Amino acid sequence: MNKRPLILITNDDGIQALGIRTLIKVMRQIGEVVVVAPDSPMSGMGHAITISNPLRVNLIKKEEGYEEYSCNGTPVDAVKLGEKVVVGRKPDLLVSGINHGSNSSINILYSGTMGAVIEGAISGIPSIGFSLLDYSPEADFSHTEEYIKKITLKVLENGLPEGVCLNVNIPLVNGYDIRGIKVCRQAKAAWEEDFDVHTDPHQRKFYWLHGEFKNLDDAVDTDEWALENHYVSVTPVKIDLTDHQSITQLKNWEFNN
Repeated sequence: MNKRPLILITNDDGIQALGIRTLIKVMRQIGEVVVVAPDSPMSGMGHAITISNPLRVNLIKKEEGYEEYSCNGTPVDAVKLGEKVVVGRKPDLLVSGINHGSNSSINILYSGTMGAVIEGAISGIPSIGFSLLDYSPEADFSHTEEYIKKITLKVLENGLPEGVCLNVNIPLVNGYDIRGIKVCRQAKAAWEEDFDVHTDPHQRKFYWLHGEFKNLDDAVDTDEWALENHYVSVTPVKIDLTDHQSITQLKNWEFNN
C-alpha cells in the first residue's frame, strides 16, 4: 500500500471500555484512525438507530493520524456519523469491538458490536467485528492483539466480497494456548429465556430478562466448536437475509390461486 489506510473504529461497550482501547492500539500500528463510539454502554442494541432524538458528536482528542469522538447514539449511529459527518467519505476499513463477551452463533443478531459491522457492510466498507469470550469490564485483551492484527491485514490485502463482513471471536487463554484461526459457519444455537418478576415500591410489577445459552450444534465446522477447542473463529456474515433455497418451495404455494 502506498499510503496508510483510514480506519474507522467503534464498539458497543462505550468509548471508555478496555476492549476499544486495545483495538485502537492495534489499529494505530496499521493506519490512520478515527474513533466514533457511544458515550455509554450499548450492548444488545443490535441494529438499532436513533430517529426520535437529536444526535451529538463530541471531540475527545485530535492529533496527527488520530481522531477520537464520542456520540450519544447507538453503535450503528456511530458508524453513520463516522462516515457521513466526521470523516466525510468511506473509510478503507471499519472495525468494531473488542467486545467484552462472545458474539458467536445467534448472538450476532443481538450484538451492537456486530450491528455496527453489518452497517459498515451495507455501506460498502470492509468491516470486521472482534469479540473476546470474557464479559468482565477488567478483561485481559493482551493475547488478542496478534490475531486482530493478522486478520485486519489480510482483509486490507484481499478485501471482502460485496455485502459480506467478518465476525471474529477470540477465546480466553485460561492456561491453554490458542491453536490458530478457523474459518467457520455460525453454529445453530439459542437462548433459553425467562423473566424474573419483581415489585417496585409502588407495588407495580417489573421484569428482568435472563437466559442460558444453548449450543444445539455438535458439528466441527462451527464457531462454537472452534472456540471450545481454543481457536479464534472467523465467520463471514452476509447482509442478504434471503433464504434463497426456500424461494422455489414458497412459489409452489400458489398464492394467487
